[in-house]
Amino acid sequence: MTQQRYRDLAEWPLMGTALVFLAAYAWQVIGRVDGSGAEWLETVMWLTWGIFAVDYAANLWLATDRRRWFLWNLHELLIAALPFFRPLRLLRLVTLLSVLHRTIGETLRGRVVTYVAGSAALLVFVGALAVLDVEQSAPDAKILTFGDALWWAITTISTVGYGDMYPVTPIGRLVASALMMSGIAVLGVVTASIASWLVQRVEESTEAAAESVEEPLRAELAGLATEIAALRREVAELKDRPTL
Repeated sequence: MTQQRYRDLAEWPLMGTALVFLAAYAWQVIGRVDGSGAEWLETVMWLTWGIFAVDYAANLWLATDRRRWFLWNLHELLIAALPFFRPLRLLRLVTLLSVLHRTIGETLRGRVVTYVAGSAALLVFVGALAVLDVEQSAPDAKILTFGDALWWAITTISTVGYGDMYPVTPIGRLVASALMMSGIAVLGVVTASIASWLVQRVEESTEAAAESVEEPLRAELAGLATEIAALRREVAELKDRPTL
């Protein structure tokens, strides 16, 4: 089996695994589950992490140039090797964006809708979960509920930053930094896509206008060519007539 074939087959199972992980993590963080329930959710998250670790190993094994693939995918190794930092494990959810990008098609409008609706919503939700996980039990924390975390994530990813809520822990600030950079990246992609779409529309309008002008000219030239051919025939007939 080739690596590309494996990736095609593994896309949807990995997306389902990522959704299971997200549901378990959200349940644990928002519900503040303790006792046996927390152990069960932790087991689910460890199992999903194991599936992603197996996926990394399979991709490395099936790669044509393993050394090159390893060097170009060091972030995958980092994600698979840091399961103990719970907020960092949310990086596995980029699988959702990858699958969405492949399934919505290659149209420009489809990419814009996907990046705006999919990336922004997922980043806000994931960022809110991650910061709430590390902040809700910290001393002097400003973010104590999921509603607070969502409001903070929205203002952060949009680079507004009212300052009414902010993380006080080192990992929370790391999550904030990643969320701000992700927001800038999403906005940049959307801006570039819209600009490209506008340029394409202008080019199409210019071509349509040129075609509308060319059609009458082509018809007139065709008529002139017909008249010239008729005149040539008449001149040839006059030359062929006997002289008196």
